[in-house]
Amino acid sequence: MNTLRNLFIPLALVGLTAVVGCRREATPAAAPVAAAPVATPQPAPKPIAPDTKFPTLKLTTLDGQPFDLAAQRGKWAIVNFWATWCGPCLKEMPELSALDAMREHIVVVGLAYEDTTEDDLRAFLVKHPVVYPMALVDVYNPPADFDTPRGLPFTYLIGPDGGVVKKYTGPVSARMLEEDIAAAGGPAAG
Repeated sequence: MNTLRNLFIPLALVGLTAVVGCRREATPAAAPVAAAPVATPQPAPKPIAPDTKFPTLKLTTLDGQPFDLAAQRGKWAIVNFWATWCGPCLKEMPELSALDAMREHIVVVGLAYEDTTEDDLRAFLVKHPVVYPMALVDVYNPPADFDTPRGLPFTYLIGPDGGVVKKYTGPVSARMLEEDIAAAGGPAAG
């Protein structure tokens, strides 16, 4: 039985080659076709978790108050990962603070992404005050529904429906955020 199988497989391959070869010869007017690259098996794409598009974020801010991103629905939320040692982060803080204070349709939350203590962070914020809530997040266990920052600052713009509108790696400005809010259907700046 194995002998028949061993003979059948090579004969089948020869027959298949002959059939394919005949087809090519049957259409001599066709332009030459480049050989297709051999596809290597790829792993199946990882399914996107529903929370990735509509992230959840529940934490306690440095002033002891709860912050729940879901409670901000109806507003544009800016979730800003930053660190005290990050120069561009410090430069954007006053603009983020002004947005939070001057625009009723915008709320900002700062997530200090560094290995420090809450007391040290509070002392830092005395010298660099902002009006928006701040929280210290664990660099070894960042919020699950957000990408781990590969650079700072790292900012998310969340729409009034709770969905991610845009991600920014690097510094943002009030103007940039307001233009992106307007482009996504929100109110124009001014």
